Amino acid sequence: MTVHFIGAGPGAPDLLTLRGRDLIAASPVCLYAGSLIPQAVLGHCPPGARIVNTASMDLDAIVAEISAAHSAGHDVARLHSGDLSVWSAMGEQLRRLRALDIPFTVTPGVPAFAAAAAALETELTLPALAQSLVLTRTPGRASTMPPAESLANFAATGATLAIHLSIHNLDQLTRDLTPFYDADCPVAVVWRASWPDQRIVQATLGTIGAAVAGSMERTAIILVGRVLDAEGFGESSLYAKGYDRRFRPQNADSPYANSSE
Repeated sequence: MTVHFIGAGPGAPDLLTLRGRDLIAASPVCLYAGSLIPQAVLGHCPPGARIVNTASMDLDAIVAEISAAHSAGHDVARLHSGDLSVWSAMGEQLRRLRALDIPFTVTPGVPAFAAAAAALETELTLPALAQSLVLTRTPGRASTMPPAESLANFAATGATLAIHLSIHNLDQLTRDLTPFYDADCPVAVVWRASWPDQRIVQATLGTIGAAVAGSMERTAIILVGRVLDAEGFGESSLYAKGYDRRFRPQNADSPYANSSE
């Protein structure tokens, strides 16, 4: 018996990985975060599977379900939205399973910020503008922020920001970021990225509050950075003519000319 933690992706059922799909289909028990996992994903469960919505359950109850499946010798597909490496609460579940000596695997999923960038048809790192992406959030009832992980500290780098779970703090967020990015810095808010009812609002730090005006909640991602409206950025060296690289040596004197790697 194995518990398979599966990142179910940002929402669109066809953004589930093939591995995730196959593990769901092979597991007679499925625990899923019902508020964020689309019903179409559950269509991969085998006939007669025990399907449990964990949205109203606490950690003890979730682990009890897993323990019961373990005692019965049944594999479990444990579905979380997006990717499991950020804000999934997987860590505390794994700690419990290790203590109980219950085996598990982890299958990554398409993260929500990637789905939001795809919806915007944009690259979040562009030459000379931003080469770093910061995934962060603002404090909430469920999780505080370590003191050093403030928006001001991240904003001081000029990196592109992908701010999760923070649409309710939009006004304070814009006040915190404006001194670093300026009021004309582009902002995009993507709500339910990849879902059929996906919505996008694009504005600036100075205007995004009025543009959103409380029309989005919970699953919105806020992207901030100059990359969002950049047109005159430079091209990378990777594909530049004359750039000497392992797979495209430029002359016989290149250190890569006789490389077999």
